[in-house]
Amino acid sequence: MDFSIPDEYAEMVSTFRAFLDREVRPVEEAFLRELQEDELTPQMKEAGLGLRRRSAELGFYAAHMPEEVGGWGLSNLGYTLLVEAGASTGLRFATFVLGPPNPESPNPILMDLPLEVRDRHVPPLVRGETTMCFALTEPEAGSDAQAIRTTAVRDGDAWVLNGRKHFITNGANADVAVIFAANDREKRANGGITAFLVERGTPGLTVGKQQRTLAGDTNQAELVLEDCRVPPEHVIGEVGFGFQSAMKFLNSGRAYIGAMCVGIADHLIRISVEQARNREAFGRPIGKYQAIQWMLADSAVEVHAARLMTYHLAWLVDRGDYPIRESSMVKLNNTEMVGRVADRAVQVFGGMGLLTEGPVERIFRWVRMLRIVEGTSEVQRLIIARSLGL
Repeated sequence: MDFSIPDEYAEMVSTFRAFLDREVRPVEEAFLRELQEDELTPQMKEAGLGLRRRSAELGFYAAHMPEEVGGWGLSNLGYTLLVEAGASTGLRFATFVLGPPNPESPNPILMDLPLEVRDRHVPPLVRGETTMCFALTEPEAGSDAQAIRTTAVRDGDAWVLNGRKHFITNGANADVAVIFAANDREKRANGGITAFLVERGTPGLTVGKQQRTLAGDTNQAELVLEDCRVPPEHVIGEVGFGFQSAMKFLNSGRAYIGAMCVGIADHLIRISVEQARNREAFGRPIGKYQAIQWMLADSAVEVHAARLMTYHLAWLVDRGDYPIRESSMVKLNNTEMVGRVADRAVQVFGGMGLLTEGPVERIFRWVRMLRIVEGTSEVQRLIIARSLGL
């Protein structure tokens, strides 16, 4: 058993880190005041999109996509390492320069489109020129995603969609949306849910309420479908089996989320150790006190375990397995782990940890979201329990 990272991946990560330091960090520093106020101004967004296009030119942004559409065809482990490296910098603008787990980026589900439609829409996404959104969640269908009420009815030369989606990241700005609708609610995922590619500006597709969460402006919105007509060639995969198309990439996506958690936690430990060395109380650095040492030691142990779990999941995916249990374990463990690490970081920073302009308060709020999105912790425990025969 060899736990070493392949040389070509280590070199790739080193090159990516150099790009972050050389081109992303200066942009972050230029907008430091706005970031401290948790703002995302139009100028910041334009700068971020410029970095995204630059990352796409270098190949990093959509490296997970197949070569035939402009990606690298990078393995799951390879992209997992890039996600971890980006998150570990603590740079907010790093989220612009990588695709998954950012739902704005090209999703491999699009490879199931008819060739002509795929070649029209996927390459611009790969180049960072356009963005997408993934519209599955509804007010009545969160954890039970198969209970969606948005309907798809065939009417002559088109499918007619009606319904409402919510908590859709990038829903207000996406150039194209992957929208899931029930063509037969009784069949649910077994022939009853179809995925459609719907272009921005299609009559009947409108943006509803902008949705702001405790994590701040996470760019979420409602999408409203009212007699929205979609051509049949915009069906992704087979009619009735859109859910299966999405699930094909569930495990790889969980590895990316796991890696992001590991990277964020690694960043939190690093700045917490620095704080523990520099902050003095009662005549000596607080890092000399056992209470602080144990918090940081616990965090280091948890991050190490989470990293190994994540790499193992990526390895299983690359081997061609469908490791649903392991992917649920990574989603559960890593999202809860990073929450604990963030909580300890707030404690190490004390009063400074509570300040909104401080280095950890926003992270503490943001990582709390991760235990809910992309499958709640409770659902992951249910899946794991079922894998045990319960």
